[in-house]
Amino acid sequence: MKSILIAIVAVVLIAAGNFVFYTVDEAEQAIIVQFGEPIGDVISEPGLKVKLPWQQVRYFDKRLLVWDGEVTQIPTRGREFILVDTTARWRITDPLLFLTSVRDEAGARTRLDDIIDSVVRDMVSSTELEEIVRSKDWAVDVDALDDPALAERADVNLEKQPKLGRERLEQEILARAQDSMPRLGIELDDVRIKRVNYIDSVRKQVESRMIAERQSIAERFRSEGMGRSQEILGNMERDLQRIRSEAARKAEEIRGNADAEATGIYGEAFGADPEFYSFFRTLESYRALGQNSTIMLSADSDFFRYLEESQAP
Repeated sequence: MKSILIAIVAVVLIAAGNFVFYTVDEAEQAIIVQFGEPIGDVISEPGLKVKLPWQQVRYFDKRLLVWDGEVTQIPTRGREFILVDTTARWRITDPLLFLTSVRDEAGARTRLDDIIDSVVRDMVSSTELEEIVRSKDWAVDVDALDDPALAERADVNLEKQPKLGRERLEQEILARAQDSMPRLGIELDDVRIKRVNYIDSVRKQVESRMIAERQSIAERFRSEGMGRSQEILGNMERDLQRIRSEAARKAEEIRGNADAEATGIYGEAFGADPEFYSFFRTLESYRALGQNSTIMLSADSDFFRYLEESQAP
């Protein structure tokens, strides 16, 4: 019975302790709320704290918090419709004012949606697209471009320097949005444009134009390549004709020299022994007839002279 009583007392003390004691983390700050109204000062020191059982504790983060806006379609000053994705970093600096103005982080993000989105829309709609996508110190070496034709396009001015640039534009957005933060107990630390893109219809037009430009460049390269190919083939054909002509000339020259040498040899042989030469040529003509050959000649033809002499008694 005594142990049961001790257990009951322990449970009551633990339950009472949960209603009386609370802790504050190093990354938190707290406010005591009694019947819906904040009581006392902000508790920012970490450790174990005491409150009345009917009081509640509201905790607020001390750390830097992230806000991500919705991707918004906004027209620029030049009427180009773009999609803008914005992010920001913020912290709670006055928990008491924060509690009375926006209640919690969800309410704060709702107010940030309204304030930052409105400022971003106003700034983007009054700014040229070049100022949004380029930096203030942005510069292009036209001579170093892979496609020199870009420098000649009428709709692209690569040498124009932005007046504001992306960084200055973000600073202006931050400065305007910060004006509304003190009354919310919030400090806006930074605002950045994460991504800028054309809307789908404009993106398709840009993609089509880019494809057409790439095809035009490819066609130009192909045309230059075909011209160079024809030039190389022409030079090769000319060199081939020259080589063939020189080879034919040299062959004719060699054949002429050979024929002249052969004629000289025949002449010398014929001059040395005309009778033997005549006999030898006749035998060669006999050999040329082959076997079983028939030839019709007169009986007193010189062709049979040596045969007749060989058969003479």
